[in-house]
Amino acid sequence: MSFNSSENNIKKSGLFNLKRWQKVALLLLFYDFTTTVFSYFAALFIRFDCVFSSIPRNYINVAVVFVPLYALVCLIIYSFFRLYKSVWHFASYSELLRLIVATFYTLILHVVSLSVYCKFIKIKRFPISYFFIGIFLQFAFMIFARFGYRFLILVRSKYRENSHTNVLLYGAGSAGQGILRDVNHTHQTEDRIVCIIDDDPNKQDRFIDGVPIIGGRDELFSAVKKYNIKKIFIVLPSVSASNKRDILNLCQETGCEVRQLPGIYQLAKGDVTVSQMKKVSVEDLLGRDPIKTDMKEVFDFINGKVVLVTGGGGSIGSELCRQVAGHNPKQLIIFDVYENNAYEIQLELKAKYPSLNLVTLIGSVRDSRRMFQIFEQYRPDVVYHAAAHKHVPLMEDSPCESIKNNTIGTYKTAYAAMVHGCKRFVLISTDKAVNPTNIMGASKRLCEMVIQSFDKKIKEGKANELPELFTHEGVESADKDGTGEVFRNAKTEFVAVRFGNVLGSNGSVIPIFKKQIEKGGPVTVTHPDIIRYFMTISEAVSLVMQAGVYAHGGEIFVLDMGSPVKIDTLARNIIRLSGFKPDEDIKIEYTGLRPGEKLYEEKLMSEEGLEKTANELIHIGKPIEFNTDEFLKKLDDLMLDVYENDSVVREKVAEIVGTYRWKK
Repeated sequence: MSFNSSENNIKKSGLFNLKRWQKVALLLLFYDFTTTVFSYFAALFIRFDCVFSSIPRNYINVAVVFVPLYALVCLIIYSFFRLYKSVWHFASYSELLRLIVATFYTLILHVVSLSVYCKFIKIKRFPISYFFIGIFLQFAFMIFARFGYRFLILVRSKYRENSHTNVLLYGAGSAGQGILRDVNHTHQTEDRIVCIIDDDPNKQDRFIDGVPIIGGRDELFSAVKKYNIKKIFIVLPSVSASNKRDILNLCQETGCEVRQLPGIYQLAKGDVTVSQMKKVSVEDLLGRDPIKTDMKEVFDFINGKVVLVTGGGGSIGSELCRQVAGHNPKQLIIFDVYENNAYEIQLELKAKYPSLNLVTLIGSVRDSRRMFQIFEQYRPDVVYHAAAHKHVPLMEDSPCESIKNNTIGTYKTAYAAMVHGCKRFVLISTDKAVNPTNIMGASKRLCEMVIQSFDKKIKEGKANELPELFTHEGVESADKDGTGEVFRNAKTEFVAVRFGNVLGSNGSVIPIFKKQIEKGGPVTVTHPDIIRYFMTISEAVSLVMQAGVYAHGGEIFVLDMGSPVKIDTLARNIIRLSGFKPDEDIKIEYTGLRPGEKLYEEKLMSEEGLEKTANELIHIGKPIEFNTDEFLKKLDDLMLDVYENDSVVREKVAEIVGTYRWKK
């Protein structure tokens, strides 16, 4: 064996291969042995007035023999208490307690064993003061080695206060204490919590780790000014959504950067660290708890089925596709008229679910031959009908297109679903369908009436009375064999889901506000008092999918969306979230209500009423009775009118939708 290989083996098996903490432990062993021996010789020296010649010779002789042996025994006791395996950089009360107990045991051992030894060799026992001075020095040296580093860091941070970003902590509960320790003691950020706000009077005017709890929310603005606060950390994981909204709005008014701990689940996971803090989003300002849906029931329903999503490239449609794709459908069909959106969601799902049986098709729901072709070839079990024109002002300028796409497109898709054995058809509607003042809302109310008509005719066994509202006949004839069997076998359950504005969706107000802010303003709001109901895309999709489970046919499902939000308030919050001050950095302009726009939206018509479901935040609107045969006849005439681009289409829609009110 060569000399180099021998040297390498020594390195692999010896001191060179020790972990860093093991090397630190060896240094501590040497340090403890040395300082313990020094402590008791120093104790003798101090006891006899720091005059070496005054120390009795027999005491020195005994100490030379006894003290090194005692120091070795101390190392064994310290090892028993795991004092060489602790991570001293994060030492806390547990380590301090073990250090005190270990030192107490060594004191007892020293007193008893030295007294017995002195008696055995027949010399006078050591002075009591020797033991106390020695144990004090021994303990002091141990404390210094183990806690000195943390103390130096603390002192250094105290004197470098001006280099930190001052943070106000809102919430003095257990989660708040966790954030406080993480920020002020680990020193992984430049942030430093200098004061705490809590609305619990029992906690006010007290301290946590030296940081004062200066009061409740009434003290927020004065605290920001007094302590030169730049950031606010909100740590209220269990507070109600409405209360959190009020606190968030208040904190936004200070102009500070605001972050918050997402929720109570962080406590359960133990993730109460500054890294878990997130920026406040617009969704946090809605003031209600997120909708909780039993998705297991939903996904059991989807499992093994062929699912078609019309408008699958849109905001709601694409999220529906994501949710469906992740829960084992037999096949997912994305259908959209806009190829870019369809292609984008297709690429995303293929990358995430390579084994998914995915089909992406381009076409329009207005093309009945295309819809018949798709249903004939793929035979979907469930249809989520999200395809629609939704932009109110654009539809006011093109009312016939709104009816063609939304109403007639829904009818054609629903008819194709019925005659090809589809089990569930879920229409995505809107709160603008309630007492509509614009053609888009009226077109969606017509869609709801279409769904109710299909449901009624199927339940009455009169599906054959549903007219084929197609502009070209023959190709998509449902009763091809002339027996009427296709209508007698119709079992499709038709339902509608009605909800408000969706945060972040295509054409929603928030992306528009953000673009206006990026350009330096102004942010345009139509009216200072206009209000809207809002929900997140994930909530909307959960509701739509839940409707597919609850459906028995003919229902209009309605989400309890909580309190409505003033658009003016929403605009101001977005400006603050972007780091600007409303009316100072970014101006707000009021442009006046647009054609067909209401100051407020309604979730239900007054005559509909509500029924409860298994989800307390999802309700069923009782269907409004109307003459189905008369409606279908008028709808047939309306289709011919809109395809001729009749200029009086609004008047004809108003004849069918009695609640439609529009300005002539």
